Amino acid sequence: MFKKILVANRGEIACRVFRTAKRMGIATVAVYSDADARSPHVLMADEAVRLGPAPAAESYLNPDLILLAAKETGADCIHPGYGFLSERESFARACADAGIAFVGPPPNAIAAMGDKIESKKLAKQAGVNVVPGYLGEIADTDEAVRIATDIGCPVMMKASAGGGGKGMRLAWSEADVREGFEATKREGLASFGDDRVFIEKFIESPRHIEIQLLGDQHGTVLYLGERECSIQRRHQKVVEEAPSPFVSPEMRRKMAEQAVALAKAVGYYSAGTVELIVSGADTSGDSFYFLEMNTRLQVEHPVTEAITGLDLVEQMIRVAAGEKLAFGQKDVALNGWAIENRVYAEDPYRGFLPSIGRLVRYNPPESSETPYDPPHSWGGGSSEAADGEGGPQAGRSWTPPSATDVPSAVPLPVHGEDRGSAYVRVDDGVAEGGEVSMFYDPMIAKLVTWAPTREEAIDTQIAALDAFEIEGPGTNLDFLSALMQHPRFREGALTTGFIAEEYPDGFTGAPASAALLRTLAAVAAFAATAHADRARRIDGQLGRRLPPPGEWVVRIAGVDHHVAVLADEIAVDGEPLDLAMAYTPGDRMVEVDQGDDALSIRIAPVSAGFRLSTRGAAHVARVLPARVAPYAEHLIEKVPPDLSRFLLAPMPGLLVRLDVGEGDRVEAGQPLAVVEAMKMENILRAGKSGTVKTVTAAAGESLAVDQVILELE
Repeated sequence: MFKKILVANRGEIACRVFRTAKRMGIATVAVYSDADARSPHVLMADEAVRLGPAPAAESYLNPDLILLAAKETGADCIHPGYGFLSERESFARACADAGIAFVGPPPNAIAAMGDKIESKKLAKQAGVNVVPGYLGEIADTDEAVRIATDIGCPVMMKASAGGGGKGMRLAWSEADVREGFEATKREGLASFGDDRVFIEKFIESPRHIEIQLLGDQHGTVLYLGERECSIQRRHQKVVEEAPSPFVSPEMRRKMAEQAVALAKAVGYYSAGTVELIVSGADTSGDSFYFLEMNTRLQVEHPVTEAITGLDLVEQMIRVAAGEKLAFGQKDVALNGWAIENRVYAEDPYRGFLPSIGRLVRYNPPESSETPYDPPHSWGGGSSEAADGEGGPQAGRSWTPPSATDVPSAVPLPVHGEDRGSAYVRVDDGVAEGGEVSMFYDPMIAKLVTWAPTREEAIDTQIAALDAFEIEGPGTNLDFLSALMQHPRFREGALTTGFIAEEYPDGFTGAPASAALLRTLAAVAAFAATAHADRARRIDGQLGRRLPPPGEWVVRIAGVDHHVAVLADEIAVDGEPLDLAMAYTPGDRMVEVDQGDDALSIRIAPVSAGFRLSTRGAAHVARVLPARVAPYAEHLIEKVPPDLSRFLLAPMPGLLVRLDVGEGDRVEAGQPLAVVEAMKMENILRAGKSGTVKTVTAAAGESLAVDQVILELE
């Protein structure tokens, strides 16, 4: 077994690998850029080596610096995590040349599967279903239009070396192809150093299903079930679950057998994932097509760990050390249901614009014991099992995970009835006071829940999302909770177009029942009473005998509620509510018990009231003393200034391209500029027709949020 492991990555995946390495008794080495000098993954490791400045190209993407760090610290293996160098054949070869083990697949397998065009050709040769399309190199936009016309729109344009949702454009018409082809080439070149693009037919009503594989260097390749990753935004996964509510056992077997055949065709070992697009309209189980193979650990691997009991990072390390898998295909059991939500630094109320800044407060829900902790610690050695068949390793005891191995309940308020066996896992690499930087991916954490059934896993997610406290950058916590509550999601009727179809006009919060709004009005009034009492005690001029105000008018969601906060009860609109809660001014979280239900409410004072966030929505409650409220209707409304003539930077980022100059005539909807933020290009369009009066920014300039790029007249 290795003595010291270096993780060529950052954030939560570096912390994730370190946790397993420490449990295995392996010393750890972190690498970091200047932006990450005090990040948790740096503090968690036994040793840390600075790579360079914040831009990834000058730090995490420099293989020479990483190999030098490994040599200087005496690391005998490198785990690449995901992203960055994880799927670069040249880096895997460089590790081998330096005598350092690469914790991943062999270089030839990375090369074969890393090229989207060549991988589809290989998949077809291996008998794997592939999507109809054009797999040759495309010279220019005109040729792309001709190819798209021949295939028939809609088509998907993809960067050949792409991944993670980057370098992808959906085209419904010739105009979409002309606008998106060059952008796809630029994203591919910027993110992967390769501007080749291929075009394939877009499968309508598609579901995104992936098969987790695990192989060793002795010819065994196993499949560990599937994951459903259909909930996506801009081709980036938002929610993942295992197993899929759509896949039948027979369909699972068919997909898995093709995935294993492909892996064996390229001599694959380590953890890897074959991604498939599945027609949701066909229930025969045969309408699935190969998308790509990710030759690395996936972001969503925790849901597979939750239902199998396997530690995939440990298995990767053992395989890299030459050990045989200690179990066969018959030993792999799928137990219960797991769901993962990606918590991003983005504002869903502003069109999901990326958000950066300091984490003023970061308090995730408490994690339970992870499912891959002892008693499941399966080592390697001499196994007689071959090709995934046969029993466990000779001379060792191996027991598939069962419900009796599930940790005890997490101490969280859970929606609905008591879920005694559900648990929560949080994978993160941030800490309170840390910075969410514009240089890297906007993911803050991964929130994973497991339960015996899908419904219970979803309900546990809702409770955990409510209990997740983040202040500073905007986050998608409310949006994730809204997804979990959506009737269509709960039914399992998923497609990759789910978000676009269900939120065509953007996100404004999950619908709230009248009963929930009345409860929030009561909480706001109770908090206002507590604040008034605190002010009375601090000031002291009114005397301690005078009680704080108890009669309030709370306006929430456009409706006024008369709330009376009495000594022994709270009444809303004359009806007492059965509530149990506690609040002290300054609290950021209020736990409310209401009969059989429990709520975690994030609360923050705002002008003349409070902002209350729970169950997938943020509600602003205006709270006024009952005697003052009637006069509020006579206040003059403050009209915000008209900024429609300005093109503003919607997020901090780099102005990649400016398409117009002073004096140019533009029409509403016309592309004006391209801003790159958090590794994605964003096209900014004219909100109205007009003439460009002034241009105040230039291509290549770094922009602040709301910075003026140009003005129209």
